[in-house]
Amino acid sequence: MKLLKDDIRVFAPATVANVGCGFDVLGFCLGNVGDEVILRRTEGKEIRVTKIQGAEYLPFESDKNVASVAIRAMLDELGVSLGLEVELYKNVKPGSGMGSSASSSAGAVYALNEMLDKPFLNLDLVRFAMKGEEAASQKAHADNVAPAIMGGFTLVRSYNPLDIVSLDFPKDLHAVVVYPQVDVKTSDASKMLRKEIKLQQAITQWANVAGLVSGLSKSDYDLISRSMEDVIVEPIRSILIPYFGEAKEAALSKGALSFNISGSGPSVFSFTDSEETALDVEKAINEVFEQHQVETRSFVSTISPEGARVLE
Repeated sequence: MKLLKDDIRVFAPATVANVGCGFDVLGFCLGNVGDEVILRRTEGKEIRVTKIQGAEYLPFESDKNVASVAIRAMLDELGVSLGLEVELYKNVKPGSGMGSSASSSAGAVYALNEMLDKPFLNLDLVRFAMKGEEAASQKAHADNVAPAIMGGFTLVRSYNPLDIVSLDFPKDLHAVVVYPQVDVKTSDASKMLRKEIKLQQAITQWANVAGLVSGLSKSDYDLISRSMEDVIVEPIRSILIPYFGEAKEAALSKGALSFNISGSGPSVFSFTDSEETALDVEKAINEVFEQHQVETRSFVSTISPEGARVLE
């Protein structure tokens, strides 16, 4: 094992998962918002989380923090022990629906892989980051960590074996993400889901996923728009997001191609075909929440082809 450097600083992007019809299988990477992760080599063999800025209530214990859990999974597969200090600078807030735990997990394993002269491929890094996701939500899902590491738009085709597909997408496709400052716990959102669905709903959903993937590859914005309908999860989870219907109507009236829940919420997002339209949609969605005295944070971004990356 070769240690290239004693410390490293990495940007780990925010992500949007589910993407309307693609529950637990689709995700994409945002370009202008994310966490920073710093790893520092220390004496001994202990992994310690020494600083969490922006979400100080997260666990510092190495067996509970998603970053240190993901790092441990990676070191265990290598069969080595290292003393490491981990610092997390959280710009993706926990519970936002923008892949906060994925940013920390993905950033941590990406950083360690760079320090060790890249012994693992991106697909392996996704596996390790999934261990962090499991620590956060008791479910080792990949729809956030895959785009956080690989960038772009990703499809989790299979978990056993793990198979991640990078999808083509229009370079001028923009995402508007609005985070209303309300609490929606992922565990609560998950409890609402039905264990069984009707066959006709499944057929509709499958067709929409196929239509979305086709629309992305062909830069067919009309097909993308028609396919961004979730008939299974969104009708249930949207109940937890105040003024969802009003915000959706406002976004579509300003030219949005779609309006859906980001992850398990409360963040919502829209696709647009230009930055100009994206800014109009962002303003319209924010105005709805402001009228109801709900504070928001919002972002406009293209889909970033680059996931986690080293910061100089």
